[in-house]
Amino acid sequence: MTRLDHQPAAPREIQTRMFDSARWRQVALRDDDIVVATWAKSGTTLTQQIVSQLLSGGEERSALDASPWVDVRFMAPLPVVAAMLEAQTHRRFMKTHLPFYAVPFSPKVKYLYIGRDARDVIWSAHAHARSFTPAAWTNINAAEGPWPKWERPDPDVRAWYLRWLETDAAPGFHDLPFWPHVQGWWDQRRRPNVMLLHYANLIADLPGEIRRIAAFLDIAIVEARLPAIVEHCGIDHMRRTAGARMDLFFEKGAASFFNKGTNGRWRDVLSDAEIARCDAVAAARLSPDCAHWLKTGEDPAR
Repeated sequence: MTRLDHQPAAPREIQTRMFDSARWRQVALRDDDIVVATWAKSGTTLTQQIVSQLLSGGEERSALDASPWVDVRFMAPLPVVAAMLEAQTHRRFMKTHLPFYAVPFSPKVKYLYIGRDARDVIWSAHAHARSFTPAAWTNINAAEGPWPKWERPDPDVRAWYLRWLETDAAPGFHDLPFWPHVQGWWDQRRRPNVMLLHYANLIADLPGEIRRIAAFLDIAIVEARLPAIVEHCGIDHMRRTAGARMDLFFEKGAASFFNKGTNGRWRDVLSDAEIARCDAVAAARLSPDCAHWLKTGEDPAR
């Protein structure tokens, strides 16, 4: 366990109702740290669970117990998060929803970024935010600052999706733009310590993606433990091991947090034109190769 000689400084700071990127200043990065990054609802917890399983050799446990979300305001207090990370003697893995430019970057640390078709992201985000309990809303809105209070999203997911397409704003769920977040991390994909994953590939070939992640993280898999690792990354296991903490924030506890885990639920709701509008917005906001990857999980250069 080797600490970095200095704490890398993030190029830009973000302060919103949801995020305080300055919280990362209290985390002394180590050479072997792992950072799991997404905009949100793209396979964050699944990837944390994969990393946890690889590090533990398939122990029956939840990644949520060991892998904190560093930059969020309304979860654990910063001193608690910093003390927990400082006390950890195993290889650490942390979660962020910040754009690349706001995350402390070190060439020694490994970064995993997960993308997902924008329509699936928004469908999942809507269900997630609609399931928050009153206690969750109180917690979210507790921080003092120049930010508007959050409210439960419009119950009409179609209307929420169409508004998001035209504004790149997801009120009541996320307060950072989506498209530049994806493009910013995509642009780092050729760095040797940055790996891009896609949710569609994770659910289509979980064992294969686990092997890819293990190779990137320089973790040897004991073949006899691979079936247990795969099983423990399933949605049923993650619901079962999430614990009672979910009951405070989600109306149906872990069943709400780990909702469906599927793609394409928007197909039965949107018209062909409304589906195509997302592709048009992506083409305008992303580079062609990034837009193709986000929609399909295919990297044209691989």
